[in-house]
Amino acid sequence: MGEEVNASEKDTIRTGINKYLSLVTFSHTIFAMPFAMIGFTMGVVKMENFDPMILVKVILCMIFARSAAMAFNRYLDRDIDAINPRTKQREIPSGKITERSALLFVVLNCLAFALTTFFINELCFFLSPIALAVILGYSYTKRFTALCHYVLGVGLGLAPVGAYLAVTASFDWIPVIIGLTVLTWVAGFDIIYSLQDDAFDQEHKLHSIPALVGRKNALRISTTSHIMSGIGMIITLILMRRDYPQVNLLGYIGAAIFLAMLIYQHTLVSENNLKRVNLAFMTTNGIASVVFGSMVILDFFI
Repeated sequence: MGEEVNASEKDTIRTGINKYLSLVTFSHTIFAMPFAMIGFTMGVVKMENFDPMILVKVILCMIFARSAAMAFNRYLDRDIDAINPRTKQREIPSGKITERSALLFVVLNCLAFALTTFFINELCFFLSPIALAVILGYSYTKRFTALCHYVLGVGLGLAPVGAYLAVTASFDWIPVIIGLTVLTWVAGFDIIYSLQDDAFDQEHKLHSIPALVGRKNALRISTTSHIMSGIGMIITLILMRRDYPQVNLLGYIGAAIFLAMLIYQHTLVSENNLKRVNLAFMTTNGIASVVFGSMVILDFFI
């Protein structure tokens, strides 16, 4: 009997964890994490010192910050999600997670993020409110500007800069340029993802680039953003080659694969065919970030 109770409790805990992982779409952490690890590795090489606890804290900061941002987005959009056929089964509108529980989850993750930065260094701690303001503030932007995709990009673009600061407690241009590369990359694929809701956004007076300029022009803007991202990546590798001569062949191969994935995702969707939006959004970008991040980091040590 006791074993049955324990099994039931474990199932309940597992179900609860899965609900919150789904609430924050935890799998999407794969987008920014490799770039954060590049920033961390650059810092380690610069300082010639590897502290495994700093690595753990950087990863925790990534998890806490992103969980807070996504949960807050779901909380703020709960009424919108409830009337959108594509999103009405999300955790809050479907009743799987209560509004109060979601908001408490946001607060706890914000506190955990700030506390973790406190144990990294003073600079990261003092900058943590700014980081939280950016990543939480994104959720409001669709209510007043079509540039919301780029605000999202700013949030993810903070990852390599923050990871570098965690190790060095100082700024450098290369992590910032990597952050700008991430900004335009994320904005480009978020525009593609938002094509699914252009009619809904127009009807409910929500702002997005597809709702503002139509699908055809939105895809052009997305392509332009990804071209800018490609340029940023090339500039990053040139500067890295100057300051970090370890980065060589593997980094360029990783960049080539990354750019190929960007090109490929634009072949998957058109203004009249959105059937493969999820493939373009999740799969290609996940592969792009993991491959590029892994190749660059390997280049530092091989």
